Formats: sequence, C-alpha cells, structure tokens
Amino acid sequence: MTATINELVQRLSAKKQEVILEDRSDSYEDIRRRIESGFVHIKFTKTRGTGTELGINVDHSKTDFKSADFNKKAGKVHIEGTTILNYNPVRCIADIDLATKIGKGRLEVIEESELVIIEN
Repeated sequence: MTATINELVQRLSAKKQEVILEDRSDSYEDIRRRIESGFVHIKFTKTRGTGTELGINVDHSKTDFKSADFNKKAGKVHIEGTTILNYNPVRCIADIDLATKIGKGRLEVIEESELVIIEN
C-alpha cells in the first residue's frame, strides 16, 4: 500500500522541472560508468534550499544513452529509474543535455512492487 503522497512528491510529479545529472563537476567517464552500473544522482534544482537530490536506481530497459557521446561531451541522455522519496515509491524520468548536464525531469508515483533493485 502506498503512503499518502507527500507535497514535494506531488510538486515534482505535476510537471517537468529543471534537473542536473550528477555533480556538474563529475567527469563524463564517471557518469557513463554510473549509468551503466545502475545508480546515478539527479537533482531537482527548483525546490526549497539547494534543491532535491535523488539517488536513482537506473532502469536499463527504459534508459537510452545511445545518442550520447561521452568522449565529445555531446548528445542527449534519457534516464528512467526508481527510488523512494518521503516514503513514496517514485519513478524519475529525465532528459539531459550531456554538454551542460542540465535537462528536464519529473517524478511519477509508482507501486512499491515497481521499484528497481540494484544488486551489487
């Protein structure tokens, strides 16, 4: 059973918002490796304080970085993955411009059974 939907989750689910992929100072090779290994950080920049950074378990079946060139720092990355925010299981859906590591993203409330589990 899903908990009552938190106000922050509601806001981040309502429409696409500005997001940043990882720390903007991270190397492109590190970012590529983390996407491939299945765990990245995506930060929603327009929330209170310094933003809301989420650790996302990447769903490789829905993530696409074929048009990205990490060596040239160009192209687009589509990332989808899951996490829990304020007791609500959510899917993060984000499209990122690799040149700036900035893009648009939103959350989607999901059932707990839909969470992607990364095993190391």
